Amino acid sequence: MQFIDPDEIERLREELEDSYDEEIEFDLSRSIENAPRTQVLDEADVIDLREERRAYFRELFRLQAELVKLQDWNVASGHRLVIVFEGRDAAGKGGIIKRITQRLNPRVCRVAALPAPNDRERTQWYFQRYVAHLPAAGEIVLFDRSWYNRAGVERVMGFCDDAQYEEFFRSAPEFERMLVRSGIQLIKYWFSISDEEQESRFLGRIHDPLKQWKLSPMDLESRRRWEDYTVAKEIMFERTHIPEAPWWVVPADHKKKARLNCIHHLLSQVPYQEIEHLAFNLPERERHEDYARRPIPHEICVPQVY
Repeated sequence: MQFIDPDEIERLREELEDSYDEEIEFDLSRSIENAPRTQVLDEADVIDLREERRAYFRELFRLQAELVKLQDWNVASGHRLVIVFEGRDAAGKGGIIKRITQRLNPRVCRVAALPAPNDRERTQWYFQRYVAHLPAAGEIVLFDRSWYNRAGVERVMGFCDDAQYEEFFRSAPEFERMLVRSGIQLIKYWFSISDEEQESRFLGRIHDPLKQWKLSPMDLESRRRWEDYTVAKEIMFERTHIPEAPWWVVPADHKKKARLNCIHHLLSQVPYQEIEHLAFNLPERERHEDYARRPIPHEICVPQVY
């Protein structure tokens, strides 16, 4: 076993903690900034907020470590996993996808977030463009919205006719059964938020310059048609909740709890085991007497502004 200097271990530990603390401190600062103007946060409140977020990150990191084990098992076993994330606009789909993929290998776990179909894709079999993103052995694919666009936004906004809508419900369960029969594990999540919470999140996006890119005229129109989306969701559940690929509903008014609960549930659905890894030893760097590193020209160096 390779010897590592205790000072080096301490340096690595501090570096790791610093990277975590950066996320914790950013999250804390956002919470303090977003506190109601009538609420005065004293020192005790700040300490409580800080501890609450540290507890959240501790559990998130623990679950992410399990996701890494799941990834390793997925590769070793050749398992194929598809996870579908659906829900209203601002329900938190992007947030959970970010936390799932954050520590994983992008060559193993990738996200499929397809734009609106182009003119050619509109003439294809409806599921065709989604098939191209399905996983090969050892891969995990997360769909940030999926073929269920037809049951939701396309239905509500009038982008499909009644015949296409009905054909989707005839085809979708068979399509999913076919995926499962082929050996793909399919997990479907619906992120559920309340009317009041969606309104609050939309207002946050409107007034936060860092989040305005998330807004589109379609999002705002979906807000107006809240009840139409509710009816569409209920019909979707009724007609596509099948034993081979059931729907799982994630209560998502509390973002952090929703993330932890979803990851915890995901881990419970996959029969992964910890894979033993070979021990690695860092080799000594070769050194040659005739080697001299050339100086880097000053004019191509990035300015040290910070």
